[in-house]
Amino acid sequence: MGAALEYFSREPASRSASEPSERVYDSIVDLAPSPDNPTPMVRLSRRVNPHDDYEVLLKLEGMNPFGSIKDRTALYMLRGLQIESNQALVEPSAGNTGIALAAMANAQGTPIEIAVPNGTPEEKKAMLRFLGAELIEVEDELCPLFPSEGARGVVKSMVESEAYNGKYVSPNQYESDLNVEAHYRTTGPEIWKQTKGEVDVFFAAIGTGGTISGVGRFLKERNPDIRIIGVEPATRHHSLSGMKRITGLPDEHFPSILDRDLLDDLISVTDEEAYKAGIEVARKDGVMVGPTTGAVMHAALHSYLPKSGKAVLISADNSSKYISTYAKYL
Repeated sequence: MGAALEYFSREPASRSASEPSERVYDSIVDLAPSPDNPTPMVRLSRRVNPHDDYEVLLKLEGMNPFGSIKDRTALYMLRGLQIESNQALVEPSAGNTGIALAAMANAQGTPIEIAVPNGTPEEKKAMLRFLGAELIEVEDELCPLFPSEGARGVVKSMVESEAYNGKYVSPNQYESDLNVEAHYRTTGPEIWKQTKGEVDVFFAAIGTGGTISGVGRFLKERNPDIRIIGVEPATRHHSLSGMKRITGLPDEHFPSILDRDLLDDLISVTDEEAYKAGIEVARKDGVMVGPTTGAVMHAALHSYLPKSGKAVLISADNSSKYISTYAKYL
């Protein structure tokens, strides 16, 4: 392993510069979440959740150091990556994974290029440029049908092309088992610990499949009766960055790391429903979330599921990267 990423081979528990109570660290990467340093949860008020016997907790992944749940994925993938000092990282991303990878790569002095669909919110592209990542904008859908085309196809060709002589290495979030492992070892245990094992339903948006597969497996191992609910866009052509519609997908195009056997239900949400739910929770509870969180909230509060028990919802990021897209619904 090259010196540039040697840091990531160390286990999280050994990286703190001092006692956790002091909150002084050697690197920004040390702020990545873990069961001993979980992201917070917030309970939705009755202004948003009118069901008396239905407690809804949002796990605020936007509180991660680089702003999204993809911080977890990026850290685990980088820790498992072999990269030499003369190589560069390259990754397809709708934004959040790219931002986390770019920030972590910067912390270690590793160059990085990110291929993004041209429908990626402008705020995310601006953030990647701010971080110094070389941006490759590709004519691609946010929810492409063919995984070998668009941004993923561009990256695949860069990694495999003899013309680049092995210059590029890709963490490949779409096929990496470390994507799932990150959530099995951190997000799932955090939820179990924060709720003291009292969780009845878990909701997460479907994207790469890493979050819902990792968390779902952990929770099901502790209590098989916990329901795992996936949330997808209502149509393949949508504006919910990072989400993927899996209904009707042929097997060869299905997210390879998504464990379908874990899903107890799958709920489809429209763009309008997602964005309006995000606006509602900001205006009624002051919680500023991205539209994918809005989609998960709408599914949890308006589906046909029994409105009793305790539900935990993944809030993948915050609203700051989506103000331009929210504007359409204001």
